[in-house]
Amino acid sequence: MTAPASAPGSSVENPFPVRAVATRVQGWIDRLGAVWVEGQLTELKVRSSTAYMVLRDPAADMSLNVNCSSALVGSAPVKLTEGTQVVVLGKPQFNPRRGSFALRLTEIRAVGLGELLARIARLRQLLDAEGLFDPRLKRPLPFLPNMVGLITGRAGAAEHDVTTVAAARWPAVRFAIRNTAVQGSGAVAQIVEALYDLDNDPEVDVIVIARGGGSVEDLLPFSDETLCRAIAACRTPVVSAIGHEPDNPLCDLVADVRAATPTDAAKKVVPDAVAELKGVSDLRRRGARALRNWVGRELHGLTQLRNRPVLADPMRLVTDRVAELNRTRDAGRRDIKHMVATESDRIGHLGARLTTLGPAATLARGYAVVQTIDGSVAVLRSAADAPAGARLRIRVSDGAVGAVSTGREDGTP
Repeated sequence: MTAPASAPGSSVENPFPVRAVATRVQGWIDRLGAVWVEGQLTELKVRSSTAYMVLRDPAADMSLNVNCSSALVGSAPVKLTEGTQVVVLGKPQFNPRRGSFALRLTEIRAVGLGELLARIARLRQLLDAEGLFDPRLKRPLPFLPNMVGLITGRAGAAEHDVTTVAAARWPAVRFAIRNTAVQGSGAVAQIVEALYDLDNDPEVDVIVIARGGGSVEDLLPFSDETLCRAIAACRTPVVSAIGHEPDNPLCDLVADVRAATPTDAAKKVVPDAVAELKGVSDLRRRGARALRNWVGRELHGLTQLRNRPVLADPMRLVTDRVAELNRTRDAGRRDIKHMVATESDRIGHLGARLTTLGPAATLARGYAVVQTIDGSVAVLRSAADAPAGARLRIRVSDGAVGAVSTGREDGTP
């Protein structure tokens, strides 16, 4: 029993021929309906009856081949050139002989200025809501950059303005210049690539994106979302100098610093050597003047101190105090002598009173002190304390005598 044959194209033994695959792809694509597509036209080539173009996505490195009749190009609402933003209606087609895909256009419409401005306004709101315009995220520019990265058109006025003005302000300035397209379909991709290259260069301290003035359509690449997000992602400070004062593309709002013109950008990224030298000279003069004023004030203070009496004649203070010290010493001596005399008199009076009241004075008046000396010495206070035979000691004013008691005598009071 033989194995069933495999479906065509499902095995190496039963492959599809090229014509079968091409025919099937053509059939699948033919079933697709017409679609509206927006993009920028590039590589516009008009033949006798057919026009061939490339429709490019400005925000991505993608494109489609498109073709249409020459009459459709001639009847377009605007003159079709490279970089024109258009909206086209086309039907996908596949050419099986060449294996190529293209859109066959049946209608071409230019994107109006009002629609472009509305899209930019919507993108502005989106980026603002994401915080890309937040002033707190803006990085300060270096005072004196080691090297300035410059992205601008080739041999344009913007490059001349930036380099000439910067060199005039600071002759030692160095530039890393990247020439790119500044309008048209390839501008965004080239600027983003140059921006990435300069941001990864360790010698570049600041990046300037410069372009001269132009119409809204010419400045569209600088309001592109891809470029705005690339600027926001840079680690190096970015200065946007697009157009002139009325121009305000979205990259001005995302950049760290906005310059009104390329000349203004040169003034912002490097200092003015003449102004800085003048500032240094002014600071030196102000410092010297302040130092002289300080020295003058200190000398004046020293002069005042030296003119004070205590410093003009230091011994005067001692001399003025000598007489006062002598007066104080004499007064102290007088007070001490008076106090000694007073106390001496008082002591004399107290001594006299003590003498008058003492036992010696009493004995001198004829009295005597009788003491018993049997056993212990004691003052005789009662006749009973001196029985007959008791030994006595009688003290008088000029000495003492011994005696023996004869007993108590009758009639003694």
